[in-house]
Amino acid sequence: MKLDATDLRYVTPEEFRVLSAVEIGSKNHEIVPTVIIVQVSKLRNGGVNKLLGSLAKRNLVARVQNAKYDGYRLTYGGYDFLAMRAFLKRDSLYSVGNQIGVGKEADIYLVADNEGKEMVLKLHRLGRISFRAIKEKRDYLGKRQSASWMYMSRLAAQKEWAFMKVLYDHDFPVPRPIDQARHCILMSHIDAYPLRQIAEVPNAGKLYSTLMDLIVRFARVGLIHGDFNEFNILIQRDSGDPIVIDFPQMVSTSHQNAEWYMTSNPVNRYFNRDVECIRTFFKRRFKYESSLYPKFQSTKDRDGEEHFRLDVEVAASGFSKKEQKVLEDVGDMKISLFRGLTVVLSIWKRSKLLSQTKVTKT
Repeated sequence: MKLDATDLRYVTPEEFRVLSAVEIGSKNHEIVPTVIIVQVSKLRNGGVNKLLGSLAKRNLVARVQNAKYDGYRLTYGGYDFLAMRAFLKRDSLYSVGNQIGVGKEADIYLVADNEGKEMVLKLHRLGRISFRAIKEKRDYLGKRQSASWMYMSRLAAQKEWAFMKVLYDHDFPVPRPIDQARHCILMSHIDAYPLRQIAEVPNAGKLYSTLMDLIVRFARVGLIHGDFNEFNILIQRDSGDPIVIDFPQMVSTSHQNAEWYMTSNPVNRYFNRDVECIRTFFKRRFKYESSLYPKFQSTKDRDGEEHFRLDVEVAASGFSKKEQKVLEDVGDMKISLFRGLTVVLSIWKRSKLLSQTKVTKT
């Protein structure tokens, strides 16, 4: 859904108390009973019903009726407002501008602080498209079915914040992290173009080498980007240097599927998904192809020992192993679905080829 911050100034403190009560109740209920909302908000019953009706008209909560009881669930609009209010209270955010990007799992907006300095606001919206099938296949949250995709979006934002912060602190070319609340991240605005929008560059070979070196640099500190492609690389307007964005799918080199990310797949001729994405794009867009590309072994020192581990620092930065496990479970399911789809396509192509062969012989 699209963020509409116009109504934010008109939401009363009492309405925010009710909205927060619905969020708290969502931890244990898919549909939060009105009686629990009254108890948590500590407001009068009649007043809460009126406030819930007002919030429902703004699409900040949704009323749900079932056989057992009537209740409400938090919408992404309500979750957005709770995050915006947290930013406002911390003086991190003052105004919301135009939407500048949209993806399967996030929306990007141009915002500003109280001094008019531009920033970028990223709102994670997991479950919008690609994750829906995964949720149907596997209950990765156990009994916490009510946590839904908002909980996952919050974890994704926390993970991206943790990775962005540790990478920025170690001088990696990433945006400066400013603040994080719920499923939202505030980061510095960079005057740059996505690589996918660039038709030509002054020196394709130099940029290619820079990006490949960056993949190796990530891996040497224990990290794999996981989606290192033209959509997640920005080229600065003034210098032409790359900036890397989008880290929710980033994994440690010690992850059980790291070898699948980093080494050759004999069926699909993948030796490295991130490396192959760059090679394919440069060949297609800039007509540049190099026989030189990094392999996983090149991420180690000559004596076989790795450098210091940023993935360990991320785990110690507040993003717990338990939270990492939840997101990795979803990532593993995505990989399983991808592999399954690959096998199905392979069988389909083979059967189609055999069918064509039979027709030709007759």
